[in-house]
Amino acid sequence: MKGNPNLKTAYFDCFSGISGDMCLGALVDAGVSFKKLEQELGKISIKGYTLRAKKVKRAGFRATKVDVILKSEVGLLRRPAEAGSQKSEVKIWRDIEKIIKKSGLSDNIKQKGLKIFRRLFEAEAKVHGERFDNVHLHELGAVDCIVDILGTLICLDILGIEKVYASPVNIGGGSVKTDHGILPVPAPATVEILRSRKSEVRSQIYSDGTNFELTTPTGAVIIREIASGFGNMPGMSIEKIGIGAGGRDFKDRPNVLRLFVGNTPHPPIPPLPRGGNGGVIAVIETNIDDMNPQVYEYVMERLFKAGALDVFLTQVIMKKGRPGIKLSVLCNDSDKDSLMKIMFEETTTIGLRFYSAGRKTLGREIKKLNTKFGKINLKLSKLGDKTVRITPEYEDCKRLAKKLNLPLIEVMKKAAKILHPLVLPE
Repeated sequence: MKGNPNLKTAYFDCFSGISGDMCLGALVDAGVSFKKLEQELGKISIKGYTLRAKKVKRAGFRATKVDVILKSEVGLLRRPAEAGSQKSEVKIWRDIEKIIKKSGLSDNIKQKGLKIFRRLFEAEAKVHGERFDNVHLHELGAVDCIVDILGTLICLDILGIEKVYASPVNIGGGSVKTDHGILPVPAPATVEILRSRKSEVRSQIYSDGTNFELTTPTGAVIIREIASGFGNMPGMSIEKIGIGAGGRDFKDRPNVLRLFVGNTPHPPIPPLPRGGNGGVIAVIETNIDDMNPQVYEYVMERLFKAGALDVFLTQVIMKKGRPGIKLSVLCNDSDKDSLMKIMFEETTTIGLRFYSAGRKTLGREIKKLNTKFGKINLKLSKLGDKTVRITPEYEDCKRLAKKLNLPLIEVMKKAAKILHPLVLPE
């Protein structure tokens, strides 16, 4: 990454789940040449399929649908069928491993592909109680699965993606018909794939109650292996957007996978978990050791009026043991340049440093409360829908202290006593 301050990043928005064909559709829609994808897939020794891409609509939104069309005879490393068996297509680990290793794909794609398939086979083996070397991918279809997984890796490589993040994954609900019978959604293999293991980035899943399998095992294993984090979109400049269509067209919402491609700062800031207010902010700092301390009050006032989220001072020891002040400003990235201009104008600094940082805050709400002192605004701090803290507004307490000719600290203490047993209706 020498000389490049940014990372080419992809963010998968899985609000309607994720599947292998949705991944391919989103990537092709984001600008991957369909012809180039077919050429790269031609380096894999599998036959008996064609790839088709078409423009479709999902709940009125345009999207790209990519399908793997299987032919009646599939040439996937066939073996003689066992006596009495109707299945001649081999779909066990060593066959998939052999196909990937003998392909003409890059070593990087091969290694990633093997890692994805290993997790897939491990999950199937665990939920069905079979040996890893014996498990078959019955409900996935070997050719379809190979094209979806390796095709996704090929597309990410074509786009030059260096980092991948994802939203929490919507798994859907209801049931799904498989070779093992009717199973609840999410299917056992899907849950096992998305289960967080020790030392791994924790995946995030949820269900919005849709009576359909929104996330397939193939989609789950792809995003679980390629994503470096799950949560809100990280701070990034968007260059391309891809919309991949799912197989079902729901009337009330688009069944699509959204893909955002752009640049994130290097080193990257992972997306913040959902469940509160968060985002990415800019931090501006400078060390000062030659300015009249009285000036800081005016500087802080100007910075706050110009949009700073917070301004604070920290005592530091600078070179040669000189005491100094570190002036720190938190702000939205869009306000960064104007705030730095103020800092150059109003302080003695000759240099500033700035960087991006993740931030997570509790939700906030203001409510009025009538007390014997008068009206007080209450600040409610919330974690999700739960109120975790209630505090009186300082300026209201200050106003009442002056009006009633009482010490401010006394007004604040009495207000706290009123608030302590208070249960506010939501």
